[in-house]
Order: sequence, then structure tokens, then C-alpha cells
Amino acid sequence: MTITQLKYVLAVAEHKNFTKAAEKTFVTQPTLSMQIQKLEEELDILIFDRSKKPIELTEVGNKLVQQARNIVNESERIQDIVDQQKGFIGGEFKLGVIPTIMPTLLPMFLTNFIKKYPKVKLKIEELTTEAIIERLMDGHLDAAIAATPLENENIKERVLYYEPFVGYIPNNHRLNQKKKIDATDLDIDDLLLLEDGHCFRDGIINLCKTQKSYDEDHFQLQSGSFETLVKLANEGLGMTLLPYLHTMDVKESEKTNLHYFNEPTPAREVSLIFNKSELKMQIIDALHTTIAGVVKGAIAFQNVQIISPITKVKSD
Repeated sequence: MTITQLKYVLAVAEHKNFTKAAEKTFVTQPTLSMQIQKLEEELDILIFDRSKKPIELTEVGNKLVQQARNIVNESERIQDIVDQQKGFIGGEFKLGVIPTIMPTLLPMFLTNFIKKYPKVKLKIEELTTEAIIERLMDGHLDAAIAATPLENENIKERVLYYEPFVGYIPNNHRLNQKKKIDATDLDIDDLLLLEDGHCFRDGIINLCKTQKSYDEDHFQLQSGSFETLVKLANEGLGMTLLPYLHTMDVKESEKTNLHYFNEPTPAREVSLIFNKSELKMQIIDALHTTIAGVVKGAIAFQNVQIISPITKVKSD
């Protein structure tokens, strides 16, 4: 049994196709098939049911894959130990970022990070929190930037910053004359929200739930972007809440529509998250230091109330 054979098994288990798995592991399909067959003969089992389309794991194959993933991860830890001992910060690093953070945070730190750590090959992907958790668990991401806390015992969270919520309230809205607003002022019925699946939306709903009852049937106007929500608000269709860093992109002529909350300011906690068994800690440390340092100068708020991004179960 070899680690290479186990890597081939993991590739086939993921892609459910020998040809695709061979492409992803940079070998010919006959070589990959032969190595997996040799492993099956050595163990005297069938790992895959090749009669199914797409290919499926057998019952014992499913158990073997779980252990194979642990073994492959531990084998890669050896190289990680050597890299850390040498002080080497480099190699491929797969980073996931949620959509409501990607457009504002990435331009703030990316160039700085690349210049400082030119040997790190960052592969960045925009993903929902749900997809991020799934990919962290199966080893397809090294780390991610997301709203926390996630209350997942398999994921570690290192806080980067606290980002306040800011109201965007157009002239014709009932709250426009208020210099500062409170969570109690919010009415879910005239609050424009992001589409379902965004954790920032869930945070706003959680904020409103603490104040009064709500009816999800009222959530009619939804959008996938903050820019669209601002345009809808300008059309007199309600108000919206923006993360603080997004307010920096609001047009000068519209900045008078920004209304801050009284303290403690509702805010989201943004963290660098990773699997508790993650390798490459030296890159995670470098990312954390770079991002926290850059954002520290942009967000001066201290007295904040963290709003959970986790969807709360509605009680009867």
C-alpha cells in the first residue's frame, strides 16, 4: 500500500470517474486504474462498484476513503513540519471567501500579501458559508474568510475584525431624519435584504428577531448585491443595511443616506477559519497578520454587539 495509491482512490471517490481522476492527479488513466486495482487485490476487497454510473464506493470502500484522507493529510504534515522549521512560507494555498466580504476586503490586502509572500500561490474562490464548511471538511480548502461564530467543533476561528452594520436610509424614508438609529427602529417589512443563502442576510434577520416578531412572507424584495439594494432604496422601496467596508464605495452624493447605530453597534465578526487539523499554519499566520493589520486602520469601532450569522430556529 502506498500513499500515491491512496491519493488515486481519493481522486476517484471525489470525481466518480477514473478518467477525470487521472486528469486531476496528472497520470494516465491506465496507470491510475492499475494502481487502484493492485490496492484492491492486496486488501482483497472492492473499493469501487464499477457497474454503477457514476462509479460508487462500496460499503468498505467508503470506510477506507475516510481513513485514506487522514493518512494522506498526515503524510503532507511531514512536509509542513520541514517548511516551518526552515521558515519557508510558500506553495499553493486555497482560500475561500464569502460574497459579502470578497469585493471589499480582497483589494485591501491582496497586493500587499503577494508582494510580501511571493512564493505563496493563492487560489481564491468566492463561496457561500455552507460550501466553505463543506470544502474545509473534505480538504478542498486550506482556509476561508467568513462571518463567525459558526459553532462548528471541527473548525477553528481566528478573528480578523469586527465590521459594524450601517443603515442606508434614503430621503423619503421614515427614519431619514434620525441622526443615529437603534435596532428597535428597524422594521423587517421595509428592510431590503440580500437573497437567501447569504449569511449577512441571516445576521440582519437575527438582529430584527430580537426586537419583534416577523413574518418571512414579507421578505419580497431581495437581491444578490449591495449595489442593487442601494438602488432599490433610492427608488423609495425601503431601506437596507450595509457592512461598514461597503459604505466606502457609496457615491459621495449618497453618503448623507448613511446612518450609524447607537452603541453598542450591531456588527459581524469576520474571521479566518480553517479545519482543526489544517497544515500550512505559517501561511495562515501570515494571512491573519496581513489582513488584521490592513483593516485595523479602516475600522475604528470598538464598542460593538456581535450578531450571529447562524440561522436561528423560529420558536413557536
